[in-house]
Amino acid sequence: MSKRPESSVSNPLAEFLRASRARIRPDDVGLPDGGRRRRVPGLRREEVAQLANVSADYLARLEQGRVTTASPEVLDALADALGLDRDGREYLHSIAGPKQRPGSRTQTTSRVDPQTQRLLDSLYEVPAYVFGRRLDILAWNPLAAALFTDYGALPERHRNLLWLTFLDPGYRELNTDWARAAQECVAYLRMEARNYPSDQRLAELVGTLSVKDADFRTWWGGHLVTGATLRRKIYQHPLVGPLILDSQQFDVSGKSDQHLVVFTAEPDSSSHEALKLLAQWTNTPVAMGQSRM
Repeated sequence: MSKRPESSVSNPLAEFLRASRARIRPDDVGLPDGGRRRRVPGLRREEVAQLANVSADYLARLEQGRVTTASPEVLDALADALGLDRDGREYLHSIAGPKQRPGSRTQTTSRVDPQTQRLLDSLYEVPAYVFGRRLDILAWNPLAAALFTDYGALPERHRNLLWLTFLDPGYRELNTDWARAAQECVAYLRMEARNYPSDQRLAELVGTLSVKDADFRTWWGGHLVTGATLRRKIYQHPLVGPLILDSQQFDVSGKSDQHLVVFTAEPDSSSHEALKLLAQWTNTPVAMGQSRM
């Protein structure tokens, strides 16, 4: 019998604590392993409780979902014990703190403003797109279409970074380090999902990808999280060859769930010349636009 796909919103705090504990080895935190092989990976619950100076019973109730909030002091202690980075700490506080946002089932801003589209179109030698909730691609410029894929030719439900990363062979081949890029994408979606715990389309996307791709199912279950940051991407384009690009993300003014991503190359580099060549090749507009949802 096939394993039932994990829900994206079932109990984020309990699942995150268990997954974080499973990633830590005893010697990572200076604990002896007892010389015996452990039945399950990672630290025991009692060991984390000891490191965080909380009772094992309380931690058990958190991990079992019987307690769904904790004080900032307890969360900081657990974050220290689990070795969480900045993004992990922020995620932990957001899913367990009293100010957690309830989210919405509605699609609030699935269209970009004309001003945003004009900005995209003005970036002739810079690939750029706008993504929204669930990492849906909402708008793009011609160079982004030439670099990544002709978004305008895709069904709307396939204009999604997760869908393309895991289920589009051409998109996968474009990324020279596909596994790293795919894990970052999953971790970013996990970070974003905390803001929309009742989003049915997000749950459907996670369920579909969990069924169709074993890597996604494994990485989603690992509960790794990451926020927006400057990232270096390496691509192998079928027309212009290798490209080393830096991606940066910016929030779109007045749209809390829309984000602009631009890709730049170092001046006078071979990647910069390749982008210029690709821009010249695609000087005829390439199916640019925005979602019509």
